[in-house]
Amino acid sequence: MSTNSYESPFCTRYASKEMQYIFSADKKFTTWRKLWTALARAEMKLGLPITAEQVEELEANIENIDYETAAEREKLVRHDVMAHVYTYGLACPKAKGIIHLGATSCYVGDNTDIIIMRDALKVIKRKLINVLNQLSKFAEEYKAMPCLAYTHLQPAQLTTVGKRTTLWMNELLMDLEEIDYRIDNLKLLGSKGTTGTQASFMELFEGDTEKVKKLESLIAEEMGFDAVVPVSGQTYSRKVDSQILATLSGIAQSAMKFANDMRILQNFKEMEEPFEKNQIGSSAMPYKRNPMRCERICALARYVMVDSLNPAFTSGTQWFERTLDDSANKRISVAEGFLAIDAVLNIMINVTSAIVVYPKVIHSRVMKELPFMASENIMMDAVKKGGDRQVLHEKIREYSMLAGKRVKEEGLDNDLIELILADDYFGLTAAEIENNLVPENYTGRSAQQTEEFITNCIKPILDKNRDILDETAELSV
Repeated sequence: MSTNSYESPFCTRYASKEMQYIFSADKKFTTWRKLWTALARAEMKLGLPITAEQVEELEANIENIDYETAAEREKLVRHDVMAHVYTYGLACPKAKGIIHLGATSCYVGDNTDIIIMRDALKVIKRKLINVLNQLSKFAEEYKAMPCLAYTHLQPAQLTTVGKRTTLWMNELLMDLEEIDYRIDNLKLLGSKGTTGTQASFMELFEGDTEKVKKLESLIAEEMGFDAVVPVSGQTYSRKVDSQILATLSGIAQSAMKFANDMRILQNFKEMEEPFEKNQIGSSAMPYKRNPMRCERICALARYVMVDSLNPAFTSGTQWFERTLDDSANKRISVAEGFLAIDAVLNIMINVTSAIVVYPKVIHSRVMKELPFMASENIMMDAVKKGGDRQVLHEKIREYSMLAGKRVKEEGLDNDLIELILADDYFGLTAAEIENNLVPENYTGRSAQQTEEFITNCIKPILDKNRDILDETAELSV
């Protein structure tokens, strides 16, 4: 590890080696060479004077990249693509004269970017499915455990631990559907030429439109795509980058919601993220168990949400057939958006593999609030005993205010039930009131909703992707 120059935390702390490779120089420049090989092969098939021997030489040297020579050449000519054409030519002397024939820089640059984003989206999809798998197990286990629900972060009607988990899952499911759409609809730029008119290829093929069109389809097929974009300037529309980063931003939003909820639950001591045996929560306070993983999810998610603005501005400021103010921004914002979401999902896989639940704390917090929630049922029982509904409502309102004041101002327990029992007008016994203090009676369809969601929405996805499940994620720090 270098200690005297900047190194991206995505590489040293956060992102997986797998995602780092996808955005590496090796991946980029070997893909350039695969595209040059595909171009040459297609041109040969369509009758241009290119030999099988030349194509074979190109193919044999795809990974034989002399980076030093390429860097020296780029410093001289100030053009990365031409520096690599030159370097490839040195490795392939027989094919030197036909490399990049008819193409412009965006033929390798833009097509490679699409391929890289496709491959990166597939990694993100796999990890997202693994998070859903782990959350589905957790939701199933705790589908019927009552817990306080919150609106405005104030205690509201009860839900269950499993039902709340489905809220996290449903947003991730929306993200997964968006990822599938993006992967399925990605198209190569193809071989469009300098302004998208394919003029250079029309010249090469002597005006044969069908051959020019066939050239693109052959290249797309070799690179694993069904289609190329129908029209373009020199580049594919930068809206593609914006849409993909918006998809990553969507995942960030879902992850941040999950992580923020977990951080609050950890504060309530109801649930917490895994805490390793030798982990130190605070350098000053030895007793602390900080939710550092979920805090990191929130930090990186925030970065991605802000980062998604970069390609949006780039898309809006592309003039006519292209400008180059996209390049420097694009190579940072797209790569780091993926690296950050990769890191977020790695942490989520880690956290959701071993969420800690404290049932007694959850039950205790429920029971402190349950008298307020049970008051309507208690009132109905008292009406059945002959009480006046309006009088009972006013009494419960007054007693609730007194009980709330006792809890908030005096720090004492909720005594609403004792106040009601002491009032003969209600005509209820302790046993009759106790019958209304069963948390499971106040969770509605939470357990069934959880089961239905997992069965109808999640299980089909997990069944379809059974071979990639149970992935683990070891965090660097």
